[in-house]
Amino acid sequence: HVQLQAYGGGLVQAGGSLRLSCAANRRILPFNVVGWYRQAPEKQRDLVADISSRAYSNYADSVKGRFTISRDNAENTVYLQMNSLEPEDTAVYYCYARQGYLNYWGQGTQVTVSS
Repeated sequence: HVQLQAYGGGLVQAGGSLRLSCAANRRILPFNVVGWYRQAPEKQRDLVADISSRAYSNYADSVKGRFTISRDNAENTVYLQMNSLEPEDTAVYYCYARQGYLNYWGQGTQVTVSS
C-alpha cells in the first residue's frame, strides 16, 4: 500500500518559517500530482499547494508568495517551504498524492502559528 509520512510541523511565532516534508514509500513521479492540503478547526480541508509530475505548481491565493512547494523525485519526497507564517495558517497539514482516480493521504502534521 502507498504510505505518505509527513514531517516538520510544529509551533512557530508569526513571521517565522517551517518546512514540511512528505516522504512516500514508492516513486512519486508516477503520481499525477502530489501536494498539501490543510484543515483548520471548523473549516473544510482546503488545497494549499500541489505540483504535477511535469513540475507545474498550483497554490491557494492565501499562500502565494509565502509558500513554495517542491519535489525531489530521487528521494520520493515533496516539500512545502512556509515563510512569513500567520496565525491563519494554523491547521493540520495533510500530504496527498493522486494517480488517476486513486487518492492517497498522509496522517497529517500540526502547524500552529502564534501571534
